[in-house]
Amino acid sequence: MAAQRPSLFTRGLSSLSQSSDPNSPSVTTPAEQRDDAKRNFLKAMRPLPTQHYWNVWFDRQAKDQQSNNGEYHAQLEQLGTQIESVQDFWRYNNNTPVDQIKMRESIYLFKSGFKPIWEDRRNILGGSWTFRVPKSIGPDVWTRVQLLAIGEKLQDALETGDQICGVGLSVRFNSHLISIWHRDSSKKKSIDALLEAVLEDLPPELTPKPDNYFYKRHMDHQGFTVPPELQAVVDSHKAREAAAAAKAKTDEAAAAEPAQPTPSGPEIVEVPPSGEK
Repeated sequence: MAAQRPSLFTRGLSSLSQSSDPNSPSVTTPAEQRDDAKRNFLKAMRPLPTQHYWNVWFDRQAKDQQSNNGEYHAQLEQLGTQIESVQDFWRYNNNTPVDQIKMRESIYLFKSGFKPIWEDRRNILGGSWTFRVPKSIGPDVWTRVQLLAIGEKLQDALETGDQICGVGLSVRFNSHLISIWHRDSSKKKSIDALLEAVLEDLPPELTPKPDNYFYKRHMDHQGFTVPPELQAVVDSHKAREAAAAAKAKTDEAAAAEPAQPTPSGPEIVEVPPSGEK
């Protein structure tokens, strides 16, 4: 008795006909079968969510025609839909050619609820690191910094109570300015750790020179204006910073003073009672 030939198991595979009749309408070509398998595979893939939702902002800075000193005013707008997954990020990033952003224009990737404005309530007490890189490597550095943001590596570097707001890229004449914003500029450990996290991630060919990056508080920018409703918040923050600086200076001075020897008391001499020798 001849051995029975095993049949091909096709249960659950769409568009694969189990009919051997070549005239059957359900029979598809190998190319069509591959396309169907690819579509089914992509449908089965679940998006990898980001820990936070992110929004893309674009800042068109038009020259102010009413100003004689060449000042610029911002025209900020939110672009596209909210980024909620890694797939969403790559869809946005792969379709946003940085090399087509014009002079003095900026693009930002910020957490939902934050706006890339110094005077925003959530940003006003914060600051940012800015990295100046050549335009030839700007897009690569920008992609890496964005991934550090949505991957929470920047957030993990911060002190407790501090928070990443977002990252940005601004176009200048021969360079890109890439910035990283956080909420609390009074946290020195956060500032140092952010820089370390970025420099550790960038390969040597993308690492900016030490004189091409700097940190600055938002309120120290020339164009910064405190909204009246937040004036008390800023004043209180400055008072706390001044008190902390004064205490640190006092502690430093005390630590620098040489230790004074402990004065010894008068020597006590025991006098024998009268008549004793």
